[in-house]
Amino acid sequence: MSPILRTERLLLEPYTPDDEEDFVTLFRDHRVSRWMGDGPAGEAEDRALFGRIFTKVYARDLFDVWAVRRNGHFVGHAEIKPSDVVPGHEIIYALTPEVWGSGLGGELAEAIVAHGFGTIGLTEVYATVAESNEASLAVLHRVGFEHLRDTTEEDGSTTRVLRRRRATPPLGQG
Repeated sequence: MSPILRTERLLLEPYTPDDEEDFVTLFRDHRVSRWMGDGPAGEAEDRALFGRIFTKVYARDLFDVWAVRRNGHFVGHAEIKPSDVVPGHEIIYALTPEVWGSGLGGELAEAIVAHGFGTIGLTEVYATVAESNEASLAVLHRVGFEHLRDTTEEDGSTTRVLRRRRATPPLGQG
């Protein structure tokens, strides 16, 4: 089961069945879903995805997935998992549009990265972002991600592959 993570303003905790409506609402919002995976899906697919968090991801302890809350209210989704696109782990997150522009994206990304470096023991983490998603690219650059390469999708769009490496401690301190 995914551990509970806390930041200054956010609580990342494993989903509960009561989170289904919030999850589906987040993924049904076109402003959010247009940037996720292959884009908007149907409601049945979003509900099935939520179900698989319990029946597959949590049940088999495959990777970490969280509901993101602020002041007790659901504001997003986060995960860190092995990737098919890069040789390592990728962070994925989405916030409700109501909190966009508040600095929570960087705070959330930092929390996921810190978990990857600390708890999981990774030396680098990745993110894949649509080239046109300038807001997410700016957030990730601000928290230390660097452009690694671009990939061309089947529809001709471009996805940016970003990487952040763990800082190496000075000799004798690591």
